[in-house]
Amino acid sequence: MSSEGSAVSGQPSAASVIPVEALAGLAAELDGAEASGVQLAPFSERFPGMTIADAYAVQRAWVARKVDGGRRVLGHKIGLTSRAMQMASQIDEPDYGALLDDMFFEPNGDIPLSRFVAPKVEVELAFVLKADLQGPGVTVFDVLRATEYVTPAAEIIDARLQRVSKETGKPRRVTDTISDNAANAGVILGGRAVRPDDVDLRWAAALCIRNSVIEETGVAAGVLGHPATGIAWLAGRLAPHGEGLKAGEIVLAGSFTRPVDIASGDVFTFDYGPLGTFSCRFAGDARGR
Repeated sequence: MSSEGSAVSGQPSAASVIPVEALAGLAAELDGAEASGVQLAPFSERFPGMTIADAYAVQRAWVARKVDGGRRVLGHKIGLTSRAMQMASQIDEPDYGALLDDMFFEPNGDIPLSRFVAPKVEVELAFVLKADLQGPGVTVFDVLRATEYVTPAAEIIDARLQRVSKETGKPRRVTDTISDNAANAGVILGGRAVRPDDVDLRWAAALCIRNSVIEETGVAAGVLGHPATGIAWLAGRLAPHGEGLKAGEIVLAGSFTRPVDIASGDVFTFDYGPLGTFSCRFAGDARGR
């Protein structure tokens, strides 16, 4: 399924199946699921013809609700950047979501699992911008010129919508993931920040270690050939909204490992070799039920 064209509309198009007046209610449902830990059935079951445009409209309504409640948008995340994940999701481009101020956790400390419903963790690089990027036509070179520094990161992803429907046994669709803020729930920045021309970012590599066991390894070239590629793509996708990427924003460029499950008491170490190492421990229990 291609999201070309449909993914760039901030409001449902003529082909959309979710009425504008329903968006606030769906955003409230996501908020309730996050707070209670009771996952919702995939929205795609309620709206079988749900489009990519519908999904981003739901996401934007939820982010707007968060901002109205006092949260601040500090940046963006890009997902579905690997070929394998795109094929599994039947989509031929990445997706994106918003990073809010309450999603950031300090490295080398405890993270309360009670903040999450059904969390997993991924490794990626974070770009911190020093200049605005406004599409269309943004290139990888534009991204590198606009970047103050790049730092190792870990993203905590979550599922306020069931990953597999309890009613039908069918997996959620990419439209569900996009509605769910592209699954974003937490960010840890750590390791050694570098200027984008100090290293060949394609060859930045990481080990994801859980309780002393190496669970995943990856190289940043797995993100669309270069981790800056997704950021150039995102600038283009925001342009039809009259939006762009702003100086000071943090952009997660996309994971180059599969997600790893998190359980109570798990200690994770994220080893980026020359770019440093950081860790965290997940304390307590997730609220999911």
